[in-house]
Amino acid sequence: MQSASPATADLTKPVPAAPARKPRSDWQTLKALFPYLWRYKGRVLLALSCLALAKFANVSIPLLLKRIVDQLSASGHGMLAVPVGMVVGYGLLRLASTAFGELRDAIFAKVEQGAMRQVALETFKHLHRLSLRFHINRQTGGVTRDIERGTRGIGSLLSFMLFNILPTILEISLVTCILITLYDWRFAIVTLGTIAVYAAFTIAVTEWRTKTRRAMNELDSKANVRAVDSLINYETVKYFGNEDYEAGRYDEAMARWEKAAIRNEMSIGVLNSGQSGIIAVGVTILVWLAADGVAHQRMTLGDLVAVNAFLIQLYAPLNILGMAYREIKQALTDMEKMFALLSEHAEIQDNPDAKPLQTHAAEVRFEHVDFGYDTNRQILAGIDFTIPAGKTLAVVGSSGAGKSTLSRLLFRFYDVSAGRIAINGQDIRDLTQSSLRAHIGIVPQDTVLFNDSIYYNIAYGNPGATREAVEEAARSAHILRFIESLPDGWNTVVGERGLKLSGGEKQRVAIARTILKNPPILIFDEATSALDSRTEKAIQAELAEISADRTTLVIAHRLSTIVDADCILVMEQGRVVEQGRHRELLALGGTYARMWALQLQEAEKEAEPA
Repeated sequence: MQSASPATADLTKPVPAAPARKPRSDWQTLKALFPYLWRYKGRVLLALSCLALAKFANVSIPLLLKRIVDQLSASGHGMLAVPVGMVVGYGLLRLASTAFGELRDAIFAKVEQGAMRQVALETFKHLHRLSLRFHINRQTGGVTRDIERGTRGIGSLLSFMLFNILPTILEISLVTCILITLYDWRFAIVTLGTIAVYAAFTIAVTEWRTKTRRAMNELDSKANVRAVDSLINYETVKYFGNEDYEAGRYDEAMARWEKAAIRNEMSIGVLNSGQSGIIAVGVTILVWLAADGVAHQRMTLGDLVAVNAFLIQLYAPLNILGMAYREIKQALTDMEKMFALLSEHAEIQDNPDAKPLQTHAAEVRFEHVDFGYDTNRQILAGIDFTIPAGKTLAVVGSSGAGKSTLSRLLFRFYDVSAGRIAINGQDIRDLTQSSLRAHIGIVPQDTVLFNDSIYYNIAYGNPGATREAVEEAARSAHILRFIESLPDGWNTVVGERGLKLSGGEKQRVAIARTILKNPPILIFDEATSALDSRTEKAIQAELAEISADRTTLVIAHRLSTIVDADCILVMEQGRVVEQGRHRELLALGGTYARMWALQLQEAEKEAEPA
């Protein structure tokens, strides 16, 4: 029995709050996406080859059409000789243009879908690598919507880049070269001038619209956050009769989104009108030049037909180019937050030389541990204790004393600010996180279950376990009979966060899950504090059974549950003020003895008849 002396705590460097991020540039987003595409470089190169062949075939069509018209015109009023070979060639070029385009789409489909899948998977995995601090500060509804929009944006970006932007740029380049080579330089100047004005106008207006789109995304995420948060807390909403209040908050967020969406639609009208005007002026000038050339016999009728065909072929891609640029900008905006998530720094990382933990008997040691969630609030100071292998240590204290923080540090959800935590003498920062957590099992105060079957939730402790092992874990947790009594048995869905089960049933599922995991270190974080006395006694016996011969940390509220612990720590304001066995602490007559007396009084009042 001893009291912990206050340690001078130099609380160093918990990770500061991240500064507000600047929006990522489009080039940053494209650069981040490129490695996912280049995994399929063979398909990418093949698709680009098909794209080039399709456009070469497409720009050859007006040239062949010119020759057909000129040959027919040369016949005058005599017998017309149909150039059968050229007509067949014309049809083959049309077919080739379409066939290579379809082949390009088929080849690139694997690239597009594969990249979407890989980015979404990497983002999902990265979110699990980020620290608890990140997830506490984030709102799940907004994060999931960012991933959803970002993944969808990848598909849009790739589709419009490969199927619209690149083909249009290539076709414009080829047509410009043909106009310069075969016709008056004015044709090329007007074509390039029209395209330049069109592109400048489109870019300027689209950049303005991007700000509106980004605001729409922010408001959309906020509305989704409010909806998800309200539905997750369905019971609380009902308890306080705040359905109308929640609907009002959601409608307020949606009303702001509505205004941004209306501005977005109005800006589309401005953009489309301006683009159509620019195209109309350019086409009119080119047709006038061609007609003038025919009138002055500088050009043939075939040349007029060819120039007109070129214009028709460019008109549709140019219109699509404007729409494609808008969609690409929107896709990049949608992807922005997802790639920002991917670039989020993982606070807790494995050391380069981290080793896996391998043991069946674990001694846990906290050595002069200091910790604070931020620089202004110290949670633990000078915490020093040892849990010998196979022994049980209990921690008690008032709310906010730092008890549950011990379990978070042991799981390495956070790193200590000073001191160290060691298992069998190894600093846990020198161990791989996966092996560390594989050796620790926890039965928390508030067991949160997946909205899936009871079987799934128990098997989650060891997804590779056999059905027999899962059933044996349920039997050891004394929940097998209950499961078999249900109409759907093991297939019974427990509902959101396990709300279809009672507190005792959820705790038994948590116990079964931990038994199936079979870890050498156990943590019971106030595992029975929310249960009635009868259920608590039943579950307490089960906890004692599974903790036998395991290194166990018990964070307790009711002192009656830890009287048999090998050692009890009493914490106040982040420090250990007493430690010893139950009888020793009672004899000391300090904080623990006062807590014991107070709980006895409360138990006597509860036992008194009403």
